Parts: sequence; structure tokens; C-alpha cells
Amino acid sequence: MPILNRAAELQQEAKQWRRHLHQNPEILYDVHETARFITEQLTAFGVDEVVNGIGRTGVVGVIHGRSKTGRTVALRSDMDALPILEESGKPWASTTPGNMHACGHDGHMAMLLGAAKYLCETRNFDGSVVVIFQPAEEGGAGALAMVEDGLMDRFGVDEVYGMHNMPGIPLGQFAIRKGGIMAAPDKFTIIVKGQGGHAAQPHRTADPIAIGAQIVTNLQLIASRNVDPVRSVVVSVTRFQAGTSHNIIPNEAMIAGTVRTLDEGVRDMAEARIRQIAEGIALANGAQAQAEYHRYCPVTFNHPAETDYAAQIARDVVGATNVDADVDPSMAGEDFSYMLNERPGAFIFIGNGDTAGLHNPSYDFNDEAIAYGISYWVKLAEQRLQD
Repeated sequence: MPILNRAAELQQEAKQWRRHLHQNPEILYDVHETARFITEQLTAFGVDEVVNGIGRTGVVGVIHGRSKTGRTVALRSDMDALPILEESGKPWASTTPGNMHACGHDGHMAMLLGAAKYLCETRNFDGSVVVIFQPAEEGGAGALAMVEDGLMDRFGVDEVYGMHNMPGIPLGQFAIRKGGIMAAPDKFTIIVKGQGGHAAQPHRTADPIAIGAQIVTNLQLIASRNVDPVRSVVVSVTRFQAGTSHNIIPNEAMIAGTVRTLDEGVRDMAEARIRQIAEGIALANGAQAQAEYHRYCPVTFNHPAETDYAAQIARDVVGATNVDADVDPSMAGEDFSYMLNERPGAFIFIGNGDTAGLHNPSYDFNDEAIAYGISYWVKLAEQRLQD
């Protein structure tokens, strides 16, 4: 089944929604105008129930099919932008300096809005489709907030599906995999407490910079020497701050970074090793180290049966040769994982073509992907609610 004719027709309208949203980006939970726009569109489409304020500022729409009996399938889009100064040069660039839809959530909303409009027009299914517009995906755990607000039980969700655009995957292609498709993105902070002094007399100090440098180097052994090579872990130090002058050895140094894993056992091990390495090296050099480890969302884990189903729907839309059903996992994080922990479902990548990467100030969502996304959502919902 190729792109739906109606989806192709809706692309022009959805493109205008997308560009309006791109021009008006909002951050984390502060997506009030975005939510208002989504609510207005869903109401105009004839969505049976539109509920605001789920997970603080999330929007949920319920579309009933030919009958209300049967399963309920949920489709999710994120809404929030990023604190990035846009450099795309597009006519529809952000009108809010310092805020930008640099991850394509504007396109995600447009595709799901197009699918909602189509499903309201046709009602070619039994049961219900729940469309979820989620705030605060970019580090605010908006998915968890919606789950904790009763999203799944209140709307009777049986299965939940998500989609994200991916630069580098050609336009008109999809990619998915069973199991972990995106990583658990954690962060750590290490404070090294030494003994400062004059830079000309280092022997009278416990230099936290020298000690911190050893810690940074040894953190790399977690990936190379502590984890089975066929299992994935990323340990990246992204901050090292210490000192105020060229002739002063400071009392403290701060090291911070991120850990990305696809396995809870590896995640536990990485946290333990960070503490051991920091504390052990500091102790051996006459200093102390305190390590704080903050866990964010879990691994985005695609359920096997639902992944097979999603992959087949993608094949129906773009053809078997345009679907990679065993794509390499991404070590980026995605809080849709919280929803997949509550209900079976799957997360899929849709091609954005040869564009700037995500979170890049030159990035822009590819409007030509919209019809593919609408078609995928519609066929997934219709066929899942007729099986």
C-alpha cells in the first residue's frame, strides 16, 4: 500500500501547520501556545474528546471508530523545542530568538495532526485511537509526567506507538528494531576535593586537576575493559572545571558527563565503576572524590510483536526495500521509553533525508516526509483496529 492519496492531499495543509509551529517554538513544559494550537485543530477536525493538562501541558485526543468496542491504540508526538539559536535561514525560522525546533517535533506534530484529521474523516476502524501530544521530551521527562497523570488507564490505552525523524535516513524510508532502539541517557558529576596551594610548590598540594585528569582517563576503561565488547556503553566527559589563575592550584575540580547504555545491567555496572574510579584514584592521591549519578529515562525498548507489526505497516507504505527492520540502536535517549514501559508498542524512525543533524542550529524538518508519516500513522491505526 503506497502513500495514501488523502495523505498526499493533506501534506500541503500539514506543511503550513508545521511551519507555523516552527516559527513559534516553546520549551519543555512551557508549551501553552503550542497546546492551544493543537487543541484548536483537533476540535476543528471533530475529535470526539480533547483533554488538556495531562502531564501539566500535554494534550490528548480520542477518536472513536465505527464502534467504541474493541482495542485502543495510542499514537504519540512530542511538542517541545530546544534552547538553540536558529541558523537555518528559512523563511519560517523561529521568531523567538534562542528557541528552535531543532529536533523536528514540529514535523512530528504536523504528521500526527494530519493523521488525526484523516481518521476523523473516515472512521474506518473499530475501537478508538488516542493521539498524544507530549510536552518536555527534551530533558523534562514529559512522558513520565503524562503516565503519572493517569494517561494509560484514563484513556484505556492497550498499545502505544511513537515516531521520530532521522537525518541521514533517506526520505521515504523507515528504520526500526526489536529491543533497545534508544539508550538510557544518564549524567554524572564528580567533585574532587584536594588541597590547593602555590603552583610553584605542587609537592605541598593534593592537586585536584592532576587527580581529575587521571579520573577522566580511567573512566574510558569502563567501555574498553569493563563491558563485554558486544554490549554497548558510552561514557563521555563533557565538562572539567577548576582553578582561577595560572599560579594557583585550586582546592577542587568538577568533572561531569553522560553515560549511555542499552542494558540495565551495564547501566548498574557503569554507575558503580564511576564511583569506584573517582573515589579510588582520589584516595590514592591524598584527596577525596564525591560522585553523583542521575538516572534519566530508561532504555527505549521495542516490544517484539508490536515491532514486527509496525515494520510491516512501514513496508505497506514505502515497500520492503525501504524499511530497515534491524537498524543499529541510537545511543541518544528518548523519554517515550516511559510509555513503552507501561504498554506494549514500538518506536520507529522516519527518514528526513540528507539534512543537518538533530540539535543542530541549521536543522529543519523535511516537509516531504509528512505524507509518509501520515500514511504510516493511519494504516497502523486502521489495520491494528481491524485485526
